[in-house]
Amino acid sequence: MRILVLNGPNLNMLGVREPDIYGRHTYADLVAFIEETAERLGVMADVRQSNHEGELVEWIQQAMGTADAIVINPAAYTHTSVAILDALKAVALPAIEVHLSDVSAREPFRRISYAGMACSETYAGLGFDGYARAMESLVVKK
Repeated sequence: MRILVLNGPNLNMLGVREPDIYGRHTYADLVAFIEETAERLGVMADVRQSNHEGELVEWIQQAMGTADAIVINPAAYTHTSVAILDALKAVALPAIEVHLSDVSAREPFRRISYAGMACSETYAGLGFDGYARAMESLVVKK
């Protein structure tokens, strides 16, 4: 099984950006965690991060025929990007949304998730473990 793991804007700043919300672990720590989880589950994970909406959309489109599922943390694009929603719907791959923080307990605008409308599940507020839960769920469903 091939899982495309996409991370949106500012996740490259983990460990620096608002550590009281996102923790002190770095983006490199997150990538290592995802890769270790993939190895444990016997799947391949292609982990990518971009601060650019169009690049995320292109990667989602390129997943058609090359990936079996998508785990996505759209970050700030969660609340703004119809383009990411439309791309997820277009490729019609199983997709699960992940957020490090509990977005439902934060500012009201963060409670709206466009990307989540194309995802079967959302894991929020579990830190890195949300990625593991998402990948485990996809493996069980396969």
